[in-house]
Amino acid sequence: MARAVTAGVCLLAGGCTTLLPSSRTEVVSVWSSYDDAVKSLATVAPYLSTRQSVHAQGLDPGRNPAITVLHFADVLQRFAAATLIKPEDVDRGIRDCLQAGKQCGGYIIAVEKLHRRRVGSFWLDSLNFRRETVTTGWRVDVLLVFVDDALVYKLVGGRPLVSEVELRRNPLGPLQGWGDQTLQMIR
Repeated sequence: MARAVTAGVCLLAGGCTTLLPSSRTEVVSVWSSYDDAVKSLATVAPYLSTRQSVHAQGLDPGRNPAITVLHFADVLQRFAAATLIKPEDVDRGIRDCLQAGKQCGGYIIAVEKLHRRRVGSFWLDSLNFRRETVTTGWRVDVLLVFVDDALVYKLVGGRPLVSEVELRRNPLGPLQGWGDQTLQMIR
């Protein structure tokens, strides 16, 4: 009963943002932040690390859903421009991969942790007049290239800080899309 009264008061007050939806997108990972991922990957070094040592760090595609396995054609597609550059200007790992052909493959690791929440007036949002969504979090993208079982190339990038605001305004509120809906009903 007390919860119903509280909910009623919030609805009448019009400022109860806890009733607005929120969502979270998270790729399961041992990393809790972008910096944590970069620090963890600092121990993985081309021409020093092996596929087995990479797997020991939790980067095993058989156990980690954030990893996509690349075959040689995938790697070749990513470095197609390298074939247009003088060989001495291309990174040694990429050069070795291209020369190795089918013995070359790789991993793409994509981890993101994003939180989306709607802010603003419950009534304006519910009636579709004004919807504001705030997205925060981080994303890391990693490319590891192997020739046989030797790591030959590593590239780490991503977005250390995601902070976005999306604002949608509909002056007619719930009637905004009535024209499109009417046309669909006629067809």
